[in-house]
Amino acid sequence: MQVIPVIDIRNGVVVRAVAGRRSEYKPLETPLAQTSAPLDVARGLASLYPFRTFYIADLDAIEGRNDNYALIMRIASAFPDARLWVDAGIARRTDAERWLAQHNVDIVIGSESLKDAGELRAVRNNARFALSLDFSAQDFLGDTEILRVAETWPEKVIVMTLARVGAGQGPDLGRLNEILSRAKGKNIYAAGGARGIDDLVALKEAGAAGALVATALHNGRLSRADLSRISAE
Repeated sequence: MQVIPVIDIRNGVVVRAVAGRRSEYKPLETPLAQTSAPLDVARGLASLYPFRTFYIADLDAIEGRNDNYALIMRIASAFPDARLWVDAGIARRTDAERWLAQHNVDIVIGSESLKDAGELRAVRNNARFALSLDFSAQDFLGDTEILRVAETWPEKVIVMTLARVGAGQGPDLGRLNEILSRAKGKNIYAAGGARGIDDLVALKEAGAAGALVATALHNGRLSRADLSRISAE
């Protein structure tokens, strides 16, 4: 199973996400990096493990403010052999063009940002697009047609439970299993709640292709040995 580190950027710095309450996010403090600058944090994560993919959420873009394009491009240039999955609040596929011009950047379309479910049909066979099915504690965020019509989903689908992010509650296995049951042939990635190796093992056994993780990397609950183990099994 692939472990994908998460980098949440707001106001030009990496922030620590807590339960999806974005107004409460504070600049990240981590033993992996001396500052909360995005490139510093990316390099710190890379020093822990040779990750093949980074997930980057541009929270300013998602919330309709200026984006952090230049900072994200610095990470893309510094890690040319890694894939960057970028969620930048893309509402329609044409908004993705400048991001896709960078060879190692792929686009995550978040259901909370997508205005027209029909946009998915145009990109579902494009390997450079992923869909994030975004949930609060109970509710789906976005047009319910996106959730209902699995045939429009691209190959990569993220199940994002925002209320579990950084909250230490463990992953939402029930929701993951419901999506897995409907997403035949898709690669499903779990986001939110993974606290350590036991949670990653549970996600892998459930059938997840990968997990998006942040807090457990910064607080030391996932070691290099753990990451090697889950990737190799």
